[in-house]
Amino acid sequence: MAIMTDSSQAGSTIPPSHDYHAVAHVLSGHLQRPIEQRIEPQSLVALEREGGHLTRFAKQASIEGLISYGHGETRVSGARSLKDNGWVTLSTSILEGLNVFEIITVGRVVSQVSTHHPYDNPHEPHVTFLGTQFQNFQVGGFAPVLTLNLGICGDRPTGNQSYFQSAKFLARVKEQTETIAGASGLPKELKDQYDKKLAYIKQLISTADRAPSGQAAGKHEPFTCSVVESIGKIPLPGVQTFGNLIVIQDFGTVALGEIEVGETLYEKSKKPCVYFELTAVKMQLGCIGQGTAAAGTAKSNGQTAP
Repeated sequence: MAIMTDSSQAGSTIPPSHDYHAVAHVLSGHLQRPIEQRIEPQSLVALEREGGHLTRFAKQASIEGLISYGHGETRVSGARSLKDNGWVTLSTSILEGLNVFEIITVGRVVSQVSTHHPYDNPHEPHVTFLGTQFQNFQVGGFAPVLTLNLGICGDRPTGNQSYFQSAKFLARVKEQTETIAGASGLPKELKDQYDKKLAYIKQLISTADRAPSGQAAGKHEPFTCSVVESIGKIPLPGVQTFGNLIVIQDFGTVALGEIEVGETLYEKSKKPCVYFELTAVKMQLGCIGQGTAAAGTAKSNGQTAP
């Protein structure tokens, strides 16, 4: 691994420095039925503090024939930007031949998160999910059309605002959440979950509207959105779609392209650093199998000081 020191001597008595943070794995979860088995993160790779490039590969694996995949790969990297001398962190998870109970199958799925902290105003990064893709995603042999929005986070917030204060970004998250929460036929348990999510987003919007210009963000609980805007019709009995969700009778709920946006406190930073964790296929299983599983997870962020 190449190690590099990220500081510059130009234009400041105390030159800024940056710690990289990136994590990726291809599969994790906890099966409870028909077997009890915890799935530790497969091909886990992490970049902490120093820049460089790390890669891991996973050969064919099977969880007692219930969940399997043919090939996995994870990559994390961090380096200075040649464009503006800022800091770029990249996290990628690739999974091929995913099969979950013969119901969910994916030819190839990629989760990719990149954060760019510019040199002149480095605290809040620009984030992109370019490279994220779903190839031959199927439910019971049917391949629905997936509509993606890889630019869901939009432009980086201006000034000292965080993504928790970005009116445009929060408005997009609110629209996505409202679409699901207000959908006809949404099961009550999911309705309750998304009503709570919607209330929290509205609270963030209200707080952002009242915050003085340039006020730093406080510590917030995470919220979720998705790079998947909609899922096409799946002509199977007992299968419904709501935004990025697929509800499958006797199987469970599948969330595609879910992004968790949260904050982490690091010792160097005077205020929370935002992180973005993208999971390509997140499953809450019930009936045929019981448990949870997450396929294709990539997370990226970082901190700059002073």
